[in-house]
Order: sequence, then structure tokens, then C-alpha cells
Amino acid sequence: MEKKHWLNRSGLRIHPGHVVSLCFVVVLLFSSLLTWREVAVLEDSYVSTQRNRLESVSHTMDMQLQFNMDRLMFLRNGVQAALQIPLELESMRHARQQFQRQRQQEVWSIQPGNRHSLNLNGVSDDFVAHAADLNRDDAFLNNELTAALELGYLLHLSSSASSIERRTQYVSRAGFFVSTDSADSQDILSHYAALIAEPWFYTQSARDNRGRGIRWYTEQGKESRIQVITASIPLDLQERWYGVLAMDVDVSALQRLLVEAVGGQREGMYQLYDSQLRWLASSVGKAILSDEERQQILQAAALENRGGLLAEGRYISWQKLKNFDGLVLHIHTLREGIRGDFGSIIIALAILWLVFTSILILSWIVIRRMVSNMIAMQQSLEWRAWYDTLTRLPNRGALFDRAAEAVAECEQRQLPLCVIQLDLDHFKGINDRYGHQAGDRVLSHVGSLIGSVLRETDVAGRVGGEEFCIVLPNTTRAKAYQVAERIRSRIYHKELLVRKNTTLRVSASLGVSCTDESGRYDFEYLQSVADGRLYLAKQNGRNRTYAEG
Repeated sequence: MEKKHWLNRSGLRIHPGHVVSLCFVVVLLFSSLLTWREVAVLEDSYVSTQRNRLESVSHTMDMQLQFNMDRLMFLRNGVQAALQIPLELESMRHARQQFQRQRQQEVWSIQPGNRHSLNLNGVSDDFVAHAADLNRDDAFLNNELTAALELGYLLHLSSSASSIERRTQYVSRAGFFVSTDSADSQDILSHYAALIAEPWFYTQSARDNRGRGIRWYTEQGKESRIQVITASIPLDLQERWYGVLAMDVDVSALQRLLVEAVGGQREGMYQLYDSQLRWLASSVGKAILSDEERQQILQAAALENRGGLLAEGRYISWQKLKNFDGLVLHIHTLREGIRGDFGSIIIALAILWLVFTSILILSWIVIRRMVSNMIAMQQSLEWRAWYDTLTRLPNRGALFDRAAEAVAECEQRQLPLCVIQLDLDHFKGINDRYGHQAGDRVLSHVGSLIGSVLRETDVAGRVGGEEFCIVLPNTTRAKAYQVAERIRSRIYHKELLVRKNTTLRVSASLGVSCTDESGRYDFEYLQSVADGRLYLAKQNGRNRTYAEG
């Protein structure tokens, strides 16, 4: 009573309308804050979804282009091998004799007489002598002619319906070329002069391409539209630049690859651009980037491999390709976003915000989302607790647990069990020379190779920096040795693209131990024996497997 009187004397009165208004303001503020937070989460989720879709498309396209880049590397390796040890066949000697008789002619063509090979076309000594970038050195000429003829055979053999190139050719600085396109032989002089004037030829010197890797070049056709993309790689051996291997790809083929990579993803538009953001292909229609958008993407692409920007009512996400010097863009307009799931949720949130009496429903949605996020986080943490995030193989703890189960089961059933210890050779040098990103890429690649070789019952895991352990239940030592050799061979014979225009070949040393040697079903003992044999492999030259000793 005294308090009420004091309030009256102070001029303070509690009016029911004020209480309702205050509650309304509190609820409105609370609902506004929740709605704003949810919109921010949805925006992040939307951006993440668009980037994930783009990453899926770019990965698929990279995998499709990998075949052609591997083919180009295979051809170069084949020609380099032929330069070192040329074939001494009667047809090769006859071809060289043909060249000696024709080399002074303005143009000449050598037909190997084998329907499985390609013609060798060239120009005269005088033409070569007066061209700045050409050099016909007789000391190396016979080997190169033989290697070029062998290349014609390789080009014929390696042609595939799944390949996307329109033409593959070798252009020599010694004044000749070999091409899969027979039309190139119709006007040899003009065609060869045009070839050596192409940027993909004269920019492949050791000074201009120090990495000696594959480079991409664009060629514009009619109406300033790019019609051909050329991938070229220099052919050199022992610091001598012989010529250039080039692969021409029609933009229409890239269009087909892009459409295949997009598959059933119909939201938005996917587009392929070269490194200078010149449009090449699109999944549907054609969207033009503004000058401001182009500049923003170019500046960001110089520093990052992926990114995105919101401009003019549309969201543009982009990602660089690994096997092509260009970018894939995903353009998603605001209208498409409103028609999709994202727009539906925004409308629902707007209604909930306007109708403040539905705050409980809004709260329930938020709580449900929080619980869903917590479950997803818990699952993610559980996965990280048992798996190595880089190689996606079980980590040390998970490996030991699963290995103990496998050992116990094999011991109970009296089945053999083998352990393989694998360690990458000179891995520290890779990190020191190419950086930790290259090292991570090597580890990820090795992890995927190991996983692709093993059975469902086998267990593999990363137990150290560059060390892996593989457990093979119900496997004899001879079979385990074959598995180890297959893993070692796959690792060694695969060249990795560790950075732009730079490939790397890695090797591994392996040790194998098995229960059928000692009869002991003790994982730590088996791992110790395999580890000792691993270091024995390293001491005896690395890149080998030891199953005894």
C-alpha cells in the first residue's frame, strides 16, 4: 500500500495499454533480431550451396579434361624416350634417306609406308636458315626425325572417341611437323609458316616457359568469337628445345563437357571463361559480365582459386579449373533464388515477422534449426575424431581400434593377416620446395590411391606425417606383397600437378609383415616388423617393397 501511494505521489502509473505496448515492442524486437539472424544464416547457406554446386561441376569438368592432359604428357614422354633411344628399323632408315634427298626442296613430305603412322611434312634448309626461331642441327636431326615418325604412330594409336581434341600435332624447330589432320598437308609451306607464328609455339622457349608445363592459348575466329583453344607443351631434352606438342580443342567440345558436367543441376547458369574472362561456353544461353564484374573477378582470381560476388540482383560464384587455364562461373539471379527454396524460406520468415503473435512458431523453427546444426556439428566432430581430414582415411586411433578387431577375428578363425607400412620418399623436400599445399595435395592423392586398391575388409590409415599403415585380413604374405607393389607402382607412375605448369612424381617405400611368418597375432609386433622392413627399403634405394629381411 505504501509503495502504491509512493507511485501515485511520484506521478508513475502502470497502465494496461502501456504494458501491452511494451510487450508488443519486446516481441517485435525479439522477432526482428531472430529473423535478421536467420536471414544471415540463410544467406551464408545459400552462398555455400552455390559454391558447392559450382565445385561439383568444376571437379567433374576437371576430371574430363584430365584424360586429354594426361594424353599430351604421355605423347611428350614417348617422344623424349624416342629421342634418347630411336628405333633402328628399315622403314626409319628409308625415311631418313628420303629426307636427305628432299631437304633442299621448298616443301617435302615423307610417307612412312605404314597405314598406322602419319606423314612427316617439312620445309627446306633455306627456309629454316632464314627463320629466327628455327634451328636445323644435323647432330640431332636424325634422332628427331625418327622420334617424329614414332610420334605419328603414337598419335594414331592413342586416338580415342572420348577425347575432345580436333587436332594434335608436333611442330619442330628443325622445319617439319606431323599432324593428325590430313588437311594440313595440302599447303605445307603456308601451314608451317602459320604454325611457327602462333603464340603457342614461339612462347615455349626456356625463357618464356621456365616450368616447361602445359599452357593454354585462345584463338579467335569470325566475329571475334573464340572457336579454338590450344594446349601446348614444349618438347625438350637435356636443355635442348626441339619443338612444341600442341592440341587444338573446339569450343563446341568444351561446351559439351560443360553441359555433361552440369548434368541435372538446372538452377542458375554455368559458364566457361578463359583466364582473361573471355566467354567460351555456357550450359544454357549467354550472360554478359559487366566491366566492373569482370574486373572484380580478375582481381580476386589473381589471389584466390574460388570466390563469389553479389551484384545487380544476381550472385556470381567462380572457381578456377586445375586442368584448364580458365574459370567456371555459376550465375544465379535473385528471381531464380526467390522461386527456389531460398525464396520460400525468406517469404515464410517475412510472414512470421509481420505476425508477431506467431513468435512461438518462429522460435520453434529457430530451435529446430539449432538442434539440426548441433547434430550436424556433432556428426562432423565424430567424423573428425576418427578420420584424417586430409587423406579421408582413418586416423591413428581409429586404425589401431579397427586393426585390433581384425587381428582378433583372424586369430579366432586362424586366418593369416598382413600389415603394410608405407612412407613417402623425400616428402620434406616436397614441402620445402613446393610448399605445404603441394605436400597436402600429395598426401590427399596417396590416400585416395590407397583407398582405391583395398577391399572392403581391409583397413588403411594415416599414422604419421607421411606414413601410412594398411591391415590386410585373410591375406598371405605373397598376396600382401603384390598389393604393396601395386600401391607403390601407382604412386610412382602418376605425375601430380602441384602448382600451375608444374608436375611432380613421388615415390614410396614399403615394408610388409605377416602372421604366417611367426604365428604371432599381435598388431604392434606386426607393425614393428613391417616398419623395420620399410626402413630397410629406404636404406637400399627407396621406391621399393620389402617383405622379408
